[in-house]
Amino acid sequence: MSDRCLMVISDANLIQRSTETGVPQYRGFVPFLLRLLLFCGVVLSVPSPAGAQRLERWVYAPTNLLVEENVDRLEGLMREAAGLGFTHVLLSDSKFSRLHELDERYFRHVERVRRLADELNLNLVPAVFPVGYSNDLLAQNPNLAEGLPVRDALFEVQSGRALLVADPPVSLPSLGDRKAWDFVDESLRSEGTGLRVESPKGENCRAMKSVRVAPFRHYHVSVRVRTLDFRGQPRIVVLDAASGRRLSHTNLQVGRTTDWTTQHITFNSLGSEQVNVYLGAWGPTGGSLWLADARLEECGLLNVVRRNGAPLKVTREAEPAVLLAEGQDFEPVTDPLLGRVPYAGEYQVWHESPAIVLKRDFPNGTRLRVSWFHPHVIYDGQVCACVTEPAFQQLLRGQADAVERIFPGTDRMMSHDEWRVLGWDESFQRTGKTAGQVAADNVRFCSDYLRKLNSNRRVFVWSDMFDPHHNAVDNYYLVNGDLSGSWEGLTRDVLVVNWNFGVRAESLKFFAERGHRQLLAGYYDADAQQIGRWLDTVRQQRISGITGVMYTTWKQDYSHLAEFAEVVNRYEAAE
Repeated sequence: MSDRCLMVISDANLIQRSTETGVPQYRGFVPFLLRLLLFCGVVLSVPSPAGAQRLERWVYAPTNLLVEENVDRLEGLMREAAGLGFTHVLLSDSKFSRLHELDERYFRHVERVRRLADELNLNLVPAVFPVGYSNDLLAQNPNLAEGLPVRDALFEVQSGRALLVADPPVSLPSLGDRKAWDFVDESLRSEGTGLRVESPKGENCRAMKSVRVAPFRHYHVSVRVRTLDFRGQPRIVVLDAASGRRLSHTNLQVGRTTDWTTQHITFNSLGSEQVNVYLGAWGPTGGSLWLADARLEECGLLNVVRRNGAPLKVTREAEPAVLLAEGQDFEPVTDPLLGRVPYAGEYQVWHESPAIVLKRDFPNGTRLRVSWFHPHVIYDGQVCACVTEPAFQQLLRGQADAVERIFPGTDRMMSHDEWRVLGWDESFQRTGKTAGQVAADNVRFCSDYLRKLNSNRRVFVWSDMFDPHHNAVDNYYLVNGDLSGSWEGLTRDVLVVNWNFGVRAESLKFFAERGHRQLLAGYYDADAQQIGRWLDTVRQQRISGITGVMYTTWKQDYSHLAEFAEVVNRYEAAE
């Protein structure tokens, strides 16, 4: 204890003797001592409203332990966190998905981190099972991506190859022809064959065209884009005209100032017969944006997925239709770029489609109908795996086994999170289950396997995909159907890492009533005081089973770690 603490505690005014008994009375001493110990940096064990002991303090640390500089930074974070009273580090590393490929250097770094955690009395919790963001595991087998269905696309034979024919024909008009578009926002000015916006002040800057399409076909939209100090995000967005459901979720790769580049997205029409194609920006606040050369076309076998649960089917139009045999009537079809560009686990949005090369002679003009499956790239690269494929389940087991060898016996975090594509391919359809039931089966499979490896560990999972007040809903992104009931796969001993701040009272009650203990994920690169609002809700709603809090950052911004800890300390001191 520091000198300043000893000086304060010696204040004789705090203690007086009873005039009747001579026994010391500690007037105001207990609350004073509580404040004093906090002042001196002593960590107290104060029961929370949930009836638990001192809240665990977690910090989320995504990293790459292969790089020594990253390990140095992690050491600095761990030392700072331990000094602030943190107890756990949630460790996320894409290399956990391919430990079998790594050399001795990586495992030396792991051992260094483990020794440091022991020295600092920190608990390391590795994150496993990348189900929503599956790219890291899919690097081992890109064909295990969840597939969206293309049904009966038209191909015609030309000189020994079958080439795609748009059915029906589709196109976009020139951006220079404003009247050909359903609307063009007034903020967009015509400039030659394109459109331009300059110095927008929050108004939308979009052109929209409604187009007739065939259901369950794969389409490509492109546009040339230029920006100059543009404070907004150029987008291509495709909506089902009838329901408004969004069919495209891929971000454009455009910076604040970028010379002319051609930007691409693709979308599956799913059940749509009419779609609305939007080009432009929503609510930009400055700079300049140019758009030109918009294009819409039907896709061929771009990123075709090949596995038993996502079959390729080629038939010749005839009465009756004739099924062609792969390897006999045509060469085996693969896309060598699937999940390989720019490196394993990454899916390129647009490139040349592989051809169907015929092995038998078919007259030119012979019409074929082709069905297959393809992935969809969400935002900046996210691709979801098909969890009903046995081969992907084996990858999950293999990852858990490998991580167990380097972090034996510790708690685990399951990375089921923002699972945006699910339920379309045949391996899913064969289950006869809803999306929610399949999600429940998968998370149960994962938690059971972790406990098979060690029955004494705690198992955690992100909240969103099991929360009816968050993402466990009907038609979430490109999920086929309803995710309701996904929570039935969580046994009561799975701890929920709750990040549903927007409707936190309802979410916290939902999981508490189901008997789950919860960890509150706060900060999210916004406001260190946010965790205080979480804890206020816990107090006001009398939520039971709160085990701790987590400083959660996606930008690796730990500049507010001390402030976060102080908010939690004040909360516990007030109880």
